[in-house]
Amino acid sequence: MRCSRRKPLSYGRAAPPIGGAALPFILVGMYFTDRGIEELEKRRGEEEVTFEWLAEQLRTFVDLNPDFEVPVERLATWLARLDDEDDE
Repeated sequence: MRCSRRKPLSYGRAAPPIGGAALPFILVGMYFTDRGIEELEKRRGEEEVTFEWLAEQLRTFVDLNPDFEVPVERLATWLARLDDEDDE
């Protein structure tokens, strides 16, 4: 299920700069954030990983990118609670 809060890519053409032609946007038919997800699925979709491995990768990512601590925390919490019946 896709999160309805994400904004789709803009379609159409950029406004032409003074004295120049407009550059077309690339139409990909997906949300901007889906590009990384699609790459992950394409490159590593056949692999099996443990949640222990995933947790270590998320910790490493946050250590290298501290600005993403809150979104990674939210993702990890969401994944941990997927099967909770209380949230339904």
